[in-house]
Amino acid sequence: MEPSSKDPAEGDFRADPSGAAATWAPRLKALADENRLTLALLIAEAPRTVKELEEATGMSQTLVSYHLKPLRDQGLVTATAEGRSNRYDLCCGEIVEVVAGLSQLANARPVAG
Repeated sequence: MEPSSKDPAEGDFRADPSGAAATWAPRLKALADENRLTLALLIAEAPRTVKELEEATGMSQTLVSYHLKPLRDQGLVTATAEGRSNRYDLCCGEIVEVVAGLSQLANARPVAG
């Protein structure tokens, strides 16, 4: 099988683990902030506008926009113009799975040993 020229984050990470790690480390770093992870979890439920994210989180418009920027810069969220505002959505199904997995981890209870 020939090596793929695709993004290392796509497909089987075992083919190029260091490439996949180099791709995913900055993306995961963007999600490591509590406010950004909160926004990603909300957007994973349904695409949302900044106003909807403000209402759901209690953050100001400025703060929501500030935290959306790293998510956009890393390609984790996309913005679609909708009138005078943008509707934000997660970039791809793989990100939805990662964010959903993080959400499940947050709700997991430690096993008593």
